[in-house]
Amino acid sequence: MPSYQQFKLPDVGEGLTEAEIAEWRVAVGDTVTVNQTIVEIETAKSLVELPAPWAGVVTELLAQEGQTVPVGTPIVVIDVDPGGAPSDDSAAPAAETSGDVLVGYGTKEAPAARRRRFAADGAATAVATAPAPAAPAPARPAADVARAAATGGNGRSSTSPAVLAKPPVRKLAKDLGVDLTAIAATGPGGIVTREDVLEHSRRSQAEELATYPGDDQPWLADGTVSANGRQTRVPVRSVRRRTAEAMVNSAFTAPHVTVFHTVDVTRTMRLVARLKEDRAFADVRVTPLLLAAKALVLAVRRHPQINASWDEATQEIVYKHYVNLGIAAATPRGLVVPNIKDAHRLDLHELATAIAGLTATAREGRATPQDMTDGTVTITNVGVFGIDTGTPIINPGEAAILAFGAIRKQPWVHKDKVKPRWVTQLALSFDHRLVDGELGARVLSDVARVLENPDMGLVWS
Repeated sequence: MPSYQQFKLPDVGEGLTEAEIAEWRVAVGDTVTVNQTIVEIETAKSLVELPAPWAGVVTELLAQEGQTVPVGTPIVVIDVDPGGAPSDDSAAPAAETSGDVLVGYGTKEAPAARRRRFAADGAATAVATAPAPAAPAPARPAADVARAAATGGNGRSSTSPAVLAKPPVRKLAKDLGVDLTAIAATGPGGIVTREDVLEHSRRSQAEELATYPGDDQPWLADGTVSANGRQTRVPVRSVRRRTAEAMVNSAFTAPHVTVFHTVDVTRTMRLVARLKEDRAFADVRVTPLLLAAKALVLAVRRHPQINASWDEATQEIVYKHYVNLGIAAATPRGLVVPNIKDAHRLDLHELATAIAGLTATAREGRATPQDMTDGTVTITNVGVFGIDTGTPIINPGEAAILAFGAIRKQPWVHKDKVKPRWVTQLALSFDHRLVDGELGARVLSDVARVLENPDMGLVWS
């Protein structure tokens, strides 16, 4: 007889309490195999694919896409014996099975359709996904609906060959760049009035600023557009919500202090150029960020007191004897900070490989909960956006974060002469409960010394 099993949402991270159903990869009636990905969930830190613990036929989806579900809640029912003979009680699911432990994580599902996912730079990449019911399109303003009905949906009148409008109105439309055939006329006998032209022009300008969800603006995809088209309200969910909570908690719990340093990084830029030509680094991307990250790791090793966290519950300072280097990454889902485990053990080539892999995974939304936990110090590259410097907020559970600014060629006094040199600004924010001004200044000074003279990296390694 049919045998129904309920799969409960498991804890895929450390202490996960809930997750959002991001996308179902199966539908009711689909046959699934063990370890086939059936659903993608979004936790506070990452997107995670959940595999089927049993083979069988999907009989019911118990949670909808976009719904936040507590851990331990049944989310799908699978008939693990679909070929069995029916019985009187087969219509109801059997007793729940645990499903709380994630099994078989990581196998790929069968080939499926493609959908677009947006990277941090706006480029779209294809990600495999099974066909799913289309989400209902957000309602457009009522005037748009009326216009579509009056014009047959194509912006032109379906009942008259010409637009009725007085010469002054036509001139106004021309001056404003408005297509008269796209306007829903409200005047007597279907004539386009001056007010019709002005309203259409106003609405068009608003739509240019706030286009409707789904118009190649993924951050608006879940939003609701106001009636006048001037605003879109998007629910705050998952990563964005958790990031906001964490940043507010950090900003108002840890007393932040930021110190700044302007540095001549000409020698670093020369080293970057040489490494790009070095066959040993041909398979990795060499950037100034790589050398800044290495400099930060070296500075932390020289001043291990900064590699700590504050335990409010026990009123203790926890000193970490390892460096898990966080790399702040901007993604469509918000700011995430995955970290490179044991970065202090990596040579320059290994660090370059780790940075490239971690940032790519984060921007694709595939960073695991383990990637996001137990960071000890973070670097954020604001220079990639052309920003000189900033006062970064410390990642919760850490004591310091380094902002690496844009590198620009500027006049600089070098050997008592003004010369064009490559210059950048560094900013180090730290938790003043753990780090006093002297320690923070020494750490930043050491980072600057390595970037100013990379040979110091050999001395301190």
